[in-house]
Amino acid sequence: MAPTATVLKRVSLDIEGMTCNACVARLERALSRVDGIETVAVNLPLEKATLVFDTKVVEFRDLKDIVERTGFDVGVQSREYFIDGLSDPTDIGLIEAALYNVSGVTAAEVNFSEERVRVSCLSHNVSDDSLKAEVSKVGFTLLAPSSAQTEFRDAEKVDDRERLLMIVACLISIPFLVQMIAQFAGWDAIHMMPAAEVVLATPLQFIIGARFYRSAYNALRGRSANMDVLVVLGTSAAYFFSWYLLLSLGEAAEGELYFEASALILTFVLLGKRLEHRAKRATLVAIRQLMDLRPRSVRIQNEEGTWEQQPIGELRVGTTFELRPGDRISADGVVQEGVTTVDEAFLTGESSPITKQTGDMVFEGSLNVDGRIVVECTALGEDGTLAKIVRTIENAQTGKIAVQRLVDRVSSYFVPVILAISLGVFAGWLISGNSLELALISAVSVLVIACPCALGLATPTAIMTGTGAAARAGILYKDIQCIEEAQRVTVIAFDKTGTLTSALPILSQYSSCSDYSADSALQIAASIQSHSEHPIASAFVDAVESRDLALLDVSDFRNHVAEGVEGSIDERTFYVGNLNFLRRKGLVKEIEGLDDEIYLFDSGSLLARFTISDNVRSEAQQAIASIHREGMSTVLLSGDSREKTSRVADAIGISDFHARLTPDEKVSAVDEYIGQGQVVAMVGDGVNDAPALARAQVGIAMSSGTDVSIEVAPITLMRNDLNLISAAIQASRATFRKIKQNLFWAFIYNLVMLPLAAFGFLTPTLAGAAMAMSSVSVVCNSLLLRTWKPKEASS
Repeated sequence: MAPTATVLKRVSLDIEGMTCNACVARLERALSRVDGIETVAVNLPLEKATLVFDTKVVEFRDLKDIVERTGFDVGVQSREYFIDGLSDPTDIGLIEAALYNVSGVTAAEVNFSEERVRVSCLSHNVSDDSLKAEVSKVGFTLLAPSSAQTEFRDAEKVDDRERLLMIVACLISIPFLVQMIAQFAGWDAIHMMPAAEVVLATPLQFIIGARFYRSAYNALRGRSANMDVLVVLGTSAAYFFSWYLLLSLGEAAEGELYFEASALILTFVLLGKRLEHRAKRATLVAIRQLMDLRPRSVRIQNEEGTWEQQPIGELRVGTTFELRPGDRISADGVVQEGVTTVDEAFLTGESSPITKQTGDMVFEGSLNVDGRIVVECTALGEDGTLAKIVRTIENAQTGKIAVQRLVDRVSSYFVPVILAISLGVFAGWLISGNSLELALISAVSVLVIACPCALGLATPTAIMTGTGAAARAGILYKDIQCIEEAQRVTVIAFDKTGTLTSALPILSQYSSCSDYSADSALQIAASIQSHSEHPIASAFVDAVESRDLALLDVSDFRNHVAEGVEGSIDERTFYVGNLNFLRRKGLVKEIEGLDDEIYLFDSGSLLARFTISDNVRSEAQQAIASIHREGMSTVLLSGDSREKTSRVADAIGISDFHARLTPDEKVSAVDEYIGQGQVVAMVGDGVNDAPALARAQVGIAMSSGTDVSIEVAPITLMRNDLNLISAAIQASRATFRKIKQNLFWAFIYNLVMLPLAAFGFLTPTLAGAAMAMSSVSVVCNSLLLRTWKPKEASS
């Protein structure tokens, strides 16, 4: 029996209920143990789990069950559709059964009277097209999806509920806060009655604080411990110890209770989570801003031939749509009619609008500035450029760099160690002869102050913010590993043609060797070359046009492959070609010529010489200087002649170059530098550069390059500006500087605060406030990356 073929699928699940890095480690362990799951990466700030799994072994519903058994929930998205063709109640079963056939659908409910269906599915894993296709098989049509609006409303409802709970918790805590401040000030007489403390603290502990108990229970059920275990143990100890004092001391307990500690700790933690949530949402601004560029409607021709606004879901590949000035472009497509300028700043980072006319590509989300055009749709939804950019940014934020994996290992032991320390502190205070009250308060302070959240947030929030800022500048990182490698780059290797130079050469010098004037010789050579399709021919034609010279009539044109061309002008035959052509014709046997020179000659004599040069990009010298200022060296790897390669290298300031390299030899050159201990980035744009791009630790592709080079390279520059190369390294280094700062402060916080708590210098309330602010401070520090911009290049 033949073995079953492996069918790998990549999915991203929204995970609800994660609170700290211990949750991340627990979920990753649970998923990694399942047969058929190849890779797992859980991201705390994004609240996502990205998996690659074998669909022959694992099904979607298995993933959901595993996540839920581990103590978390999988994000479910609700969508609504109109149903066209619904005529009988018996149709309901057919439609619902068809929808359940779509992998990822968790619920489907048809409302017959309103001719609507509400579909619940795993967020971002079920496309509208797959649902429509399955329903069409049973004879019905789904129309006008409102998933985006519904998802937005659901998110707003959750946010409103969380904000209301936060406000209620703050209002309940105000009397406790006033009491605490009064006691610090020495006004011991100002305190609430025990009954009032119980009435205020109890709902805060068990109703508003129920989320902490649920999370702690789920963690323990999953044989792990997270931050919420510490919070629950600490606040519960303070709450129930207060009840013990109240029951044992009676009226004498007034002013001696610790209900304020449990109440204020929970409020500070909730406040910290609220601030942390808002800050984390801000780190996603790049993705959300991009998604907001996607239009909700499109102008399509109806049966009468007039343009009519319709839901974007009605657009299909091959359909033409109209764009008027000020419209966002509805989908990727080719202009069929009209001329306009388009703002593609989101795609390229370039602020100046670009002229578009018949035959040009336009991209979803771009802004049509000032003209009316008709566009044929070539790609939709997940296949569009906008969706690919969003996926690229999200992919760059999943996965783990080396330092994050180390932090994960530390965090997995962190909570058990803190529990042991807390028990040790409790026992130590009792053994040393101190009161039960002092021992308990010190132990509770240790539990509360030790929060692994700051450690868990240090790396992913910086990565998220850094990649978002880079994307706004026109730099796309495809994965997290390339960001880690880019900040270590020491050598940047360049391809020449199409990267440092434009693809078309230029005629840089020419001179006459006969009675013809230099311009007359140029006119003859260009007239003959104008019949050729070779790139060198275009250099001659451009030179003639720039000098306002007319092309002459040519007859008997012939092309000599790899050598040159010939043709007749006024019944006289002329030849235009390279040194080999000249020698083959037997005209000059010992001429001192260069590989990049072109000659004009007739049957008897050499008439003129022309020097063909590469057209170096205007910003190349500036970009190389910027790279050198960043402390990196450069090398030029070219398949062209030594003379041409040397000339380009000298012109732009690269001292190290290698010429006449095959694609395999470029790989060998990269290997040689790696062998010397260098971290190499390769910049290229062609198919021949793909092997070297793949071999280098960091591959950087120009957006004008071939699909192969862009696919292979983990970094893509979205506009053809060589200055973005140093900017890509700068962004990576800025991101990693922020990661190091975050980890430093997260570790220092615990190193300083834990001893203070253990030796009784912190009350549980102050510990709760400090713990909450530690996470917020790490996220806010990461948010400073939002202001990052590439350094201004200077010559």
